[in-house]
Amino acid sequence: MIQHPVNKWYDLYDDWDLIESSFAMQYGIRLREENDMTFSEFCTLLTGIMPKTPLGQIVSIRAEEDKDMLKNFTKEQHEIRNEWRNRNNPIEEMTEEEKAQKAKEFQEIMSKMFGGA
Repeated sequence: MIQHPVNKWYDLYDDWDLIESSFAMQYGIRLREENDMTFSEFCTLLTGIMPKTPLGQIVSIRAEEDKDMLKNFTKEQHEIRNEWRNRNNPIEEMTEEEKAQKAKEFQEIMSKMFGGA
């Protein structure tokens, strides 16, 4: 089984165009023309992508937590950040009834853990 690089700020498939352009910019490597690179080498190089590349810039936006920096984000930067952070959020897909049921289950777990009434 092939292990893919794990990074919560980019997706190997969805961000492939950014990865390709970042490799070209940073390393001068055109991935579509590369025949000899091992997957291990690819993963190593991907891990080293710098912030001034297309992928690096998007990752910086997605990962930003500094409130002062966020205040200065453009509308587009906020959209990029929010879209990424909401994309795998199961709550977005839940009905109000499912949300209420999950909240009740959580309260029951906490009650059992901490001896609440």
